[in-house]
Amino acid sequence: MRHEQLIGDSMPEDRVDNTDKHLLDEHSDVSKPHSGKIRKCVENLSQNPGAEIVRYGRRKANILSLGQGEGDAATPDFILKGAQKAMDDGRTFYGPVLGQDPLRQEISNYYDRIYDLRVPTNRVFVTSSGTTAMHLALTAILDAGDEVVAVTPIWKNLLGAIELAQAKFKEVALDNNEGAWSLDLDKLFDACNKDTRAILITTPSNPTGWVMSREEIKAVMEFARERDIWVIADEVYSRLVYGNSHAPSFLEFAQDDDRLFTVNSFSKAWAMTGWRLGWLTGPSRVEDAVRDIALYDNMGPPTFTQYGGIEALRHGEDFIAQQMQLWERNRARVQEFFESTGRIDATESEATFYSFFKIDGEDNCLEFAKRLIDDVSLSLAPGCAFGKVGQGYMRLCYAVSEARLDDALDRLDRALKS
Repeated sequence: MRHEQLIGDSMPEDRVDNTDKHLLDEHSDVSKPHSGKIRKCVENLSQNPGAEIVRYGRRKANILSLGQGEGDAATPDFILKGAQKAMDDGRTFYGPVLGQDPLRQEISNYYDRIYDLRVPTNRVFVTSSGTTAMHLALTAILDAGDEVVAVTPIWKNLLGAIELAQAKFKEVALDNNEGAWSLDLDKLFDACNKDTRAILITTPSNPTGWVMSREEIKAVMEFARERDIWVIADEVYSRLVYGNSHAPSFLEFAQDDDRLFTVNSFSKAWAMTGWRLGWLTGPSRVEDAVRDIALYDNMGPPTFTQYGGIEALRHGEDFIAQQMQLWERNRARVQEFFESTGRIDATESEATFYSFFKIDGEDNCLEFAKRLIDDVSLSLAPGCAFGKVGQGYMRLCYAVSEARLDDALDRLDRALKS
């Protein structure tokens, strides 16, 4: 059974079938899967036409892309210097599979300092990206045929990882009523059944910017605890909250031995997308299992990059604050433009650096995304890429300079008026 067409922030060379060949240029070498030569779960992966739209846009010069989840600020110098010193010191060899001890300790210190939480190092597992952390968590708990209940809209790669584990997912959509996104907990709990192995929640949400409340997190943890269901919380955007230093974390409401994984990353808050560095937290009893899986996956994260991560955690607060100031201005600029058009419906984000919006009269978001590329050389992410509830929406990333954002909004305005 195939799932809703989805997209991620990255640009994997994903397969598409005949229905999506119109998204490819004449030079594409993508063909139908070679039946019998690769695993069926790979052949049957849900499609990622959004990634093909990114490639479609590469045919044109001067494409302005606000479709990926990435800012345009370079990694700060103090982080670069930490990694450079590590290389100068010869830290270029294999390291511990679950990360350098100094970084595991620094993450523990970070939770103490920012969240007032005591998370011992044997519950902290350093990974080569937040995506890898998610794969490790899912691989550790899922058997073929298990089911994950996922709150959508959500990043495609998280759902794809479930499929690669030969498990199933069920979507529970956020509601959008009176200009606000919300989660119906009764609907979430009713979706769980005897096959449910885990609940997957991204908070703050990519792409909506919705932030789960403390009361909701507590209720989910109590529900999962009673039914022996795992909770996997993607908290990659936890520091990107407007008006607060951080979003509530599931760790604040969990007991040490709860069936809880939280996923985090250095990519967004510290402008380290290309570093591929993240971390996973879980109960201490799974440390050996996660180590075994990581050993066969990639033998652990690169050594010297982790020393950049240490500097990010120690000295990155001013950088995060500066970025948030820019993004808050950009958020207001985007909202002002949307309101001025008279055609765009958008809920102002509580967190992240995305706007998730609908345009009156543009119900086919995939076709509109193509038209933006063709007509005004602007690339945005189609909302249907994030689950069924995203049909008709577009996602714009405003983690860019004010000049670049103004250029993008000017192009979008021309497209709306054409």
